Amino acid sequence: MVGSGLSNQTGAAVGSLAFPVLGPAGVVAVRQYVAAVVLLAVARPRLRSFTGRQWGPVLLLAVVFGTMNLSLYTAIDRVGLGLAVTLEFLGPLALALAAARRRVDACCAVVAAAGVVTLMRPQPSSDYLGLGLGLLAAACWASYILLNRTVGRRVPGAQGAAAAAAASAVVFLPIGVVLALRTPPTAPALGCAVVAGVLSSAVPYLADLFTLRRVPPAAFGLFMSVNPVLAALVGWIGLGQSLPLADWTAVTAVVAANAVSIAAPRA
Repeated sequence: MVGSGLSNQTGAAVGSLAFPVLGPAGVVAVRQYVAAVVLLAVARPRLRSFTGRQWGPVLLLAVVFGTMNLSLYTAIDRVGLGLAVTLEFLGPLALALAAARRRVDACCAVVAAAGVVTLMRPQPSSDYLGLGLGLLAAACWASYILLNRTVGRRVPGAQGAAAAAAASAVVFLPIGVVLALRTPPTAPALGCAVVAGVLSSAVPYLADLFTLRRVPPAAFGLFMSVNPVLAALVGWIGLGQSLPLADWTAVTAVVAANAVSIAAPRA
C-alpha cells in the first residue's frame, strides 16, 4: 500500500516536470496511452461481445477517467501537487460521508468542511481556476467510483476498466498528435510523461490488485486517506512546493476526517 501510494504521487510529480514542454494535456494524453496498454494487456477485454447496456457506462467511465486526470494535472500545474490531490480526495470522502448515518460521520464532515474552507480561503495569490479544477477532479473521482461499481456489475473482471481506458486513449489520440505537431516533444519531457503513466497507472493498478488479495477493503480504504499527505511530502521534497502551516493543518483535517470515518466501528 505504501508503494502504491508513493508510486502514484511520485508519478504525478515526475509528470509535472514535463509541463513546460508538453503541458498538462500532453502529459495526460501519454498517461492515458500507458494506462490503456497496461489494462488491455492485463484484462484482455472481448470488446466485440459487449452489449449496448455494457458500453453505456463504459463510455461514461472513459469520459470521467480522462476528465479526472486532465483536471487534476492542470490543477497540479496551477496550485501544486499537495493541494490539488487534497482537493481531489474530497470526492471519495464526500461519497463515504454521504452514505453514512452516524453521529461520528457528521462530525467528520464538519472537520473536512473546515479543512476545505481553510484551503480555499481568499488570498492575494489564490488561483481560483486551479482550486476549481481540483474540485472538478474530486467530482470526477466520485463519479469514477460510482461508474466503476456499475461497470463491475455489468462487465466481468477488469474488462470494463480496460475498455474505458482504451476509449479514453482514443479520445486523447488526436489531442496528443496536435500537441506534438505544434510543439515537438523533447526526449526528456516524453520520458517524464511515460514514467508518470507507468508510476501513476500501471504500478498502482497492479500493486492494488496484489494488495487487495491480502488486506481487508476497510484497511485499504483507511490507508488511501494518507495520499494527500504523501502528495504534499512528494511535492515538498521532489518539487520544492512548500505549503504554509495553515494548509498543512487543513490537509491533516481532511485526512483525519476520512480516517476516523472509516476506522470508527459500525453499529
